[in-house]
Amino acid sequence: MPTFLFSYRMPVDYQPGRPAAIANWTAFFEEMGDHVVDAGQPASETAELGNCGAGTRPGGYSLISADGLEAAVALAGGCPALAEGAGVQIGLLTEVGPAASPRRKYRPGGS
Repeated sequence: MPTFLFSYRMPVDYQPGRPAAIANWTAFFEEMGDHVVDAGQPASETAELGNCGAGTRPGGYSLISADGLEAAVALAGGCPALAEGAGVQIGLLTEVGPAASPRRKYRPGGS
């Protein structure tokens, strides 16, 4: 089953750790059940490069298994932070093996 990255974009004034928020996030992950590959971690200190969406900041991530993008979007629809002005970016993670992309060793001053 494919694995999807859920990248949570939180409003800049979002306050994590509130008891109600913790309960809502716990319920969200419990509802997804076996689809949760890695519940991830919330982000505390953040920085941005490029355009990351006005008024948002990284909030954390999760790895979720789903049959396809449509199923992953349906699972993300239960994210409790959506009701607080947050967003969820969803991306299919693609495995890249040694045969598909051979790794080269970094050599200072060389190629």
